[in-house]
Amino acid sequence: MSDDKVARMTSCEQVSVLETLDYMSDQSALSRVRVVLVQPSHPGNIGAAARAMKTMGLSSLYLVRPKSFPHAEAHTRASGATDVLDRAIVTETLGEALVGVTMAAAMTSRRRELSLPMQWSRDAAQTLSQRVAADEQVALVFGNETYGLSNEDLALCQLPVMIPANPDYASLNLGAAVQLMSYEMRMATVALGQAPAMDAALATVDEVEQLMQHIERATTATGFFDPANPKRLMPRLRRMFGRIALERDEVNILRGMISFFERPLAHRRAGTIEAETRSESSNT
Repeated sequence: MSDDKVARMTSCEQVSVLETLDYMSDQSALSRVRVVLVQPSHPGNIGAAARAMKTMGLSSLYLVRPKSFPHAEAHTRASGATDVLDRAIVTETLGEALVGVTMAAAMTSRRRELSLPMQWSRDAAQTLSQRVAADEQVALVFGNETYGLSNEDLALCQLPVMIPANPDYASLNLGAAVQLMSYEMRMATVALGQAPAMDAALATVDEVEQLMQHIERATTATGFFDPANPKRLMPRLRRMFGRIALERDEVNILRGMISFFERPLAHRRAGTIEAETRSESSNT
């Protein structure tokens, strides 16, 4: 094995290890974020909340006096996030659900009297993420679907949070609210890095050049392109292909299409030559 190949393999292994460490670090951070549902009335909403959590990497679910749990509807709505439900902790009081938490964010749709300073959801996620970075436990607290959190429950939380929804219709269901806050916590906590790169191989310069030559031959043969009066057709096509960064498969598709379009023209020419040959033979 060549030294270059060994170096490339070593580099790939290092990247893989770093990605694994980043993933473990992200999961460890998000594991310190618990979602607390206070008196949820519909088991389907518990399942939807579990699904919303898992899509964003959260896994710690607490349920305070749920009306129906465990329940088949919760597992159905969880849609693959049943592991979050299986690990859910049920408590009698919000205080029990917040044991070990240094900051609890209370989700509310309105200002309350004597409440602490309010934050928007995105700002609150940043505030909570600072606690998470310090290895502290934080909580997102959601109230009942109908009447929300009581004043007593709010008094146990240190950060009132509002989602900046449409003020004329700020009615989010429980699953949607959990999804939004789970997303905000992920964005504030996890180092996302670069977006996934495409796997397809880009066409090389010579492959694009062969495509250009193929296009020129085909368009000349059909009369669409006049080499004596070329104008700017080929430079414009070349600029377009350069701008979009053609993939190798795309070049092959285009060349295959052009070859197919050329085929009837070649057949017509062959037929014409054959007819002329027969005519000349009959005249001799």
